[in-house]
Amino acid sequence: MLTRRDLLKDGFKAAMVLGAAGFAVPYLVAQDAADSAKLPPETEKLRGRHSLRAHAHAHGLVYGSAVRVHDLLTLPEYARLLSEQCGIVVPSSELKWVALRPSRDRYDFTQGDALLAFAHHNHMEMRGHTLCWHNSVPDWIKTDQNRPDTRQLFIDHITTVCRHYAGRLQSWDVVNEAILPSDGRTDGLRKSFWFEQMGPGYIDLAFHTARAADPNVLLTYNDYGVEFDDKEDAERRRLILELLRGMKQRNVPLDAVGIQSHVKAGQPYGFGKGLADYMESIRQMGLQVFLTELDVNEDDLAYNDVEKRDAAIAKIYSDYLQVALASPAVKAVLTWGITDRFTWLNDGPTHHRKQPNRPQRSLPFDSDFKPKPAYFAVRDSFDHRRV
Repeated sequence: MLTRRDLLKDGFKAAMVLGAAGFAVPYLVAQDAADSAKLPPETEKLRGRHSLRAHAHAHGLVYGSAVRVHDLLTLPEYARLLSEQCGIVVPSSELKWVALRPSRDRYDFTQGDALLAFAHHNHMEMRGHTLCWHNSVPDWIKTDQNRPDTRQLFIDHITTVCRHYAGRLQSWDVVNEAILPSDGRTDGLRKSFWFEQMGPGYIDLAFHTARAADPNVLLTYNDYGVEFDDKEDAERRRLILELLRGMKQRNVPLDAVGIQSHVKAGQPYGFGKGLADYMESIRQMGLQVFLTELDVNEDDLAYNDVEKRDAAIAKIYSDYLQVALASPAVKAVLTWGITDRFTWLNDGPTHHRKQPNRPQRSLPFDSDFKPKPAYFAVRDSFDHRRV
């Protein structure tokens, strides 16, 4: 007879079985609380056919959000907001190496499995983020003992993680942010830990390994800094397209390209031909486009008036999505969070911000879960899509 401990060896299956047996599984507890949670009256009106989820679906898109699982499991209002507005979710950190792999011999799928169970319960899809990123390299792999085994550890990690979630995710960000022109290579590749240990072939290796472990999930290359019509973003677009074309020529299994979409308000440049041409080049390679981490950084807005700031932020959402959603290659739009209460732009030392004493209002809902002009700008952008 299986014990509770035996079942907990596989978090997702355990959650389903234990929940059915009446045990208090965290995601099920969160869902029960979310079902009875109260949201502001103006938010209550945006359920069902009025939601971002429904408007996106009506125009060939899926809308979703990045999620911090701890917040999901501890704040019922947040869980309910996600369940009503999102058709897809992605864990913000819980599937990155540092969180998922505390030691060489141990994986911790608890948080990722909880989000997946929550997503399935609410008829959502889930993305995986990310199998390879320069900013999530655990200290243990850098030791003299483990560093020589980097390639095999890399293969084992991707294989184990992709097999764990095989058949249950919509897509994986396989490699994240591999381009950094300032590192000085002619191909633009970032001199990350993975690059220094394995050379440029680590990118192809990651994709081939992921495909072998999960034949059906969409494999994505994800990067930032391609959205604006300025020289810096134009160079990044050129280098990323060069990388993608090389991967296609080498028959690397690649299905989609993620455009992170961390955009800014108050900048002198905008969105237009550069972004449109970039997405068209991706489409001609037979690849889908996902807007993976959309939000609006408002640090460059000099004024403090909330209504003016909200209007400026909403306009940036509209301007950006008008260009981006004109491409039929775009299939998903995810904001990097859904409420200002949890935006990463308010995390960390305030002295790094141009407006250190002013919390940013960068997402569709404010900190009290009330919709802002940004919400309606995003929803209207879905409705105006003509592809």
